[in-house]
Amino acid sequence: MNKKEIVKALETIAIYLELKGENSFKISAYRKAARALEEDLRSMNQIEHVEDLPGIGKGTASVINELLETGQSSLLEELKKEVPTGLIPLLKLPGLGGKKLAKLYEQLNIIDAKSLQKACEENRIQHLPGFGKKSEEKILSVLKDFGKSPDRFPIAMVIPIVADIEQQLASIKEIDRFAVAGSYRRFSETVKDLDFVIATKKPEVAAEKLLKLKHVSDVIANGETKVSVELIYEYPIGVDFRLVEPHAYATALHHFTGSQNHNILMRQLAKKRGEKISEYGIETENGELITFESEEEFFNHFQLHDIPPELRIGEKETERFKEDVDLISIEDIKGDLHMHSTWSDGANTIEEMALAAMEKGYEYIAITDHSQFLKVANGLTPDQIKQQREEIKRLNSSFSNFAILTGVEMDILPDGTLDFDDALLEEIDFVIASIHSSFSQNRDKIMQRLIHALNNVHVDLIAHPTGRLIGRRSGYDVDLDMLIDVAKETKTALELNSNPNRLDLAPKWLEKAQNKGVKLVINTDAHHELMLEHMKYGIATARKGWVKSETVLNTYSIGELRKHLNLD
Repeated sequence: MNKKEIVKALETIAIYLELKGENSFKISAYRKAARALEEDLRSMNQIEHVEDLPGIGKGTASVINELLETGQSSLLEELKKEVPTGLIPLLKLPGLGGKKLAKLYEQLNIIDAKSLQKACEENRIQHLPGFGKKSEEKILSVLKDFGKSPDRFPIAMVIPIVADIEQQLASIKEIDRFAVAGSYRRFSETVKDLDFVIATKKPEVAAEKLLKLKHVSDVIANGETKVSVELIYEYPIGVDFRLVEPHAYATALHHFTGSQNHNILMRQLAKKRGEKISEYGIETENGELITFESEEEFFNHFQLHDIPPELRIGEKETERFKEDVDLISIEDIKGDLHMHSTWSDGANTIEEMALAAMEKGYEYIAITDHSQFLKVANGLTPDQIKQQREEIKRLNSSFSNFAILTGVEMDILPDGTLDFDDALLEEIDFVIASIHSSFSQNRDKIMQRLIHALNNVHVDLIAHPTGRLIGRRSGYDVDLDMLIDVAKETKTALELNSNPNRLDLAPKWLEKAQNKGVKLVINTDAHHELMLEHMKYGIATARKGWVKSETVLNTYSIGELRKHLNLD
């Protein structure tokens, strides 16, 4: 387990203890231990004896060591048995922390959303100390939509589900080939359900095994060409498995990837040739059925280059892909310019992040820990920035053919000023400016803040420019057309944040920015080394915006990048 996972486990233990009504000293011990780990600049690999850290006692140290050795905590597992499971989701309700929920549990036997709603309707909560009539009304209001399955799932929520299903399908020997299709394969921001295409010579056996997948809660349809089930993860999600003969796999995958409008465009092309497209192949005028080894062969049949799934949206792809289209690919990326280390709120040291980037074949990274305003993320003071620069200098002297750029993710403060002065910024290789506060400000104020940052000669990039979290918050009110125009004027790059919760900027705005000549940077915003893998999600989003490699700064070699940033 990495540091962030262990910190989260310690904080979870504290919450469970709070819900149990344990004494405040015991609860505080786990929160102090979590804070001690967060504030230490080392990763878990470098901390030999956790009990030597101030704030960590023998009890909390034993829990940490158990987590390191086994990936689990017996204490946490025991607490999960003792505390009603229905209480934990209630922590997501605004204004209900562990202490308040513990009081509701102890005094009113509130164990889940249903019992909480009943207590509100019977006006029993407003009489408890620390609550009141307004609190009761607010709780009742938010409970109306609480726990309902969303109409569409954010892509970040579905990624681990797809990975779990793929792992299970790979173990079924009767399946020759399989792939996820539908809106997930097109990398839509949200997904209603999942579609998989399966090539098999034994559909009846494969279908039977599909019914035995983990998490199956309901069987909607069960046949030799289609199996539809409902799987329960955090919420129920529908999954269709389409079973086809191996020779029909490519056309079936194309058909069920869609979109509907894209398939209409392709059928129109076929009609002009006197042909018909179905999931089984292409039927010619004389009744012959043509099948293909790959989707690329399928598109070539219509004198088209291979259209990536991300762009099969039914707009202009069949016209544009008559020629070869130069889109960015994962192979073009030479570095990552937004990531965090243990100096702020990351789980890995600078050296560990650098080594992980080298494993990916990168030429460079920028370490961009948070600035001092963001105290919740252990933001760095000017003195710490200078100390970090010395560590980066030391590491760079030990590397060959790899460079760490000094950097910072600097807050644009609520009043529009920047978190560091120009004298400090001038010493930093790569300066990111971003908004993390006062999202409710009106558009004029938000734009004043962003424009002030854009006009600062030391700011190289505006990170996650809308602040959105897909399916959770829409972000702040930003005039993106104006943002792009000012970025062009000031020669400031805009970020495509690859974190699947963000994917910010969205494809529409990426295309507009590129058309205006604005440079982009595709970053992971990684907070631990495994998050460097999120780059592929940024690439998929960039391709949806027709982004070319020359638009993206981190496709530059280190020499080209240093020249662009005026570092030489």
